Amino acid sequence: MSVRVLLADDQPLMLVGLAILIGDTDDLEVVGEAGDGREAVRLVRELRPDVVVMDIRMPGMDGIEATRQATAEPDPPKVLVLTTFDDDEYVYGALRAGASGFLLKSMALDAILDAIRVVAAGDALIAPSVTRRLIADFAGTSGPAAPEPDVEPAADPSPIAGITDREREVLALVGQGLTNGEIAERLVISAATAKTHVARLFAKLEARDRVQLAIIAFDTGLVPRRR
Repeated sequence: MSVRVLLADDQPLMLVGLAILIGDTDDLEVVGEAGDGREAVRLVRELRPDVVVMDIRMPGMDGIEATRQATAEPDPPKVLVLTTFDDDEYVYGALRAGASGFLLKSMALDAILDAIRVVAAGDALIAPSVTRRLIADFAGTSGPAAPEPDVEPAADPSPIAGITDREREVLALVGQGLTNGEIAERLVISAATAKTHVARLFAKLEARDRVQLAIIAFDTGLVPRRR
């Protein structure tokens, strides 16, 4: 079965280029094209695509709000947001809105195809080295302040009340951008055990991918924010 892709971008050349490239593949197909966020949300509801490749800056409803609405749908699609690396604030907003990752418009078209496949498979798009940079910036610029480390809270903050101490350790390391292999090395456990802990975190925290786990780690204070 092919991955059903919806393209949302206000640049016709981008839409045409991606549509032509996807048309030459055996495992991907374009089921719709939208020129703004409002149209993208309408087509998500009508066409039920597997993946939406969503531009950030579009007239009317932007890509962040469109992502928020698309991912709130029953059986929502995965969303890849198109942006430029310098616009990190848009990346953070998109991740909070429910995007599974982001693409750079400077990426080669073939790399975008590979990224669509990665996200369709349920994985986050962001490579570990890029994750560390984005998360470091995210930690210093957004979200609530972490509790002081020497203060014991009266009650465990939601949503991590139900996870074990070991899962807290793993979540904190995911928040630092570590891969499963790096987590295994840091905690002196097998890679398979690290993968199992991450899988349990996905289930317990209802997280879509490692990016969302990382955001939870920051929001709950497991990873200190930069001052």
